[in-house]
Amino acid sequence: MADPKGFLKHGREVASRREVAERVNDWDEVYPDGIGRALLPIINTQASRCMDCGIPFCHQGCPLGNIIPEWNDLVWRDDWDGAMDRLHATNNFPEFTGRLCPAPCESACVLGINQDPVTIKNVEVSIIDRAWGSGYVRPQPPEWLSGKTVAVIGSGPAGLAAAQQLTRAGHTVAVYERADKIGGLLRYGIPEFKMEKKHLDRRLDQMRREGTVFRAGVTVGDESFTGPQLLARYDAVVLAMGATHARDLPATGRELGGIHQAMEFLPQGNRASLGEEVQDQILATGKDVVIIGGGDTGADCLGTSIRQGARSITQLEIMPRPGEDRPAGQPWPTYPMTFKVSSAHEEGGERVYAVSTQEFVGDADGNVAALRLVEVDAKFQPVEGSEREIPAQLVLLAMGFVGPEKAGLVEQLEVELDERGNVKRDASYASSVPGVFVAGDVGRGQSLIVWAIAEGRSAAAAVDAYLTGSTTLPAPIKPHERPLVV
Repeated sequence: MADPKGFLKHGREVASRREVAERVNDWDEVYPDGIGRALLPIINTQASRCMDCGIPFCHQGCPLGNIIPEWNDLVWRDDWDGAMDRLHATNNFPEFTGRLCPAPCESACVLGINQDPVTIKNVEVSIIDRAWGSGYVRPQPPEWLSGKTVAVIGSGPAGLAAAQQLTRAGHTVAVYERADKIGGLLRYGIPEFKMEKKHLDRRLDQMRREGTVFRAGVTVGDESFTGPQLLARYDAVVLAMGATHARDLPATGRELGGIHQAMEFLPQGNRASLGEEVQDQILATGKDVVIIGGGDTGADCLGTSIRQGARSITQLEIMPRPGEDRPAGQPWPTYPMTFKVSSAHEEGGERVYAVSTQEFVGDADGNVAALRLVEVDAKFQPVEGSEREIPAQLVLLAMGFVGPEKAGLVEQLEVELDERGNVKRDASYASSVPGVFVAGDVGRGQSLIVWAIAEGRSAAAAVDAYLTGSTTLPAPIKPHERPLVV
């Protein structure tokens, strides 16, 4: 363990973000010089707060099973290389999770029973940023090749984790991505101010050097490369396409111009922020923007709209406003639903809770001009007399996703679906079609990045065992396990 009295001597500290007035004028990460560098002056002290708790519930809170007390001890002892080794033992991409994961490990921290928990996520990102900066992160190509081939469909966190594990196990792996660049939502769904793409690009370079082949701009399942052709070409296939079928809002006036899904708006904003030319870009500039959905995607739309110069921004949520403290029905060590303020929320906009959209109101040109709202009670029933209109020339739907797209590859492979419309898999991540495995949101449904990486690693172990008869690859979780995370 770290300092035996560290948790008694020190309180919780986190990295300071750049001033709002500065950061809203650029697309750089909200932390000065990157979060890892910003944290280094305080991170040893924070690592020392990890107490000798006996049973480290942070292990169960993290779907990856990260060996958190060991990194904290190594960081406190200034053994950064050792800390990186322990971190990479369970997590392929800590620079992603350290920036994007909501840190269920911290909710499960034993210190959090009656104090503020250890800043586990901040320690994690500091370890990996320092490792990259020192050149300690190197390719790990396999010592021998199995002669087996694997196709991974989708290059988000689940697909990349599966691909890296299988490549290191000696298989020849090709990752297919229908977008023009590799990365999935990490590339075009996550704004630059949350994670600069240099972190993704250097990890992809490592994977290329290990032997993983990336094929961007290929839609597997179209007439040029069908599902049966995929099965004939590869010994095994991992489906990791995510849950990309967005939930819609079929209210009156939905057909009006100016109403878009968040995943139409955010990828365009990401491309533009990176200097790419975007034809007919959806822009918030000078408009009253309404974001329907109070989650992380909605916050990403908020931060992007602020940087594009929106006149006003209102984020709507049908649920009531969460409390500041852990609800009685969500006791430690579960992940509580509490009021959270992201970096985007610090920057502006208004959040409105317990409201439902009744109608989109249009102008003479057929474009949205306003939203008609009503307040709802605890059972989501309209509150009489609470109707009102708010102006809106741009409406962004950020209400989550309802499953994978069925047309194309999923239909061609004829894989069985579960009752929620996700691709069904057994305890070994195998679909109903021999040799086809399922990892991440395409099988689990919309979830967290840390679950995607965990499932990618577990599916890789299952594929390795299928191809060779046994495996030494770690398998953090079984499908549908949700220890401590709601």
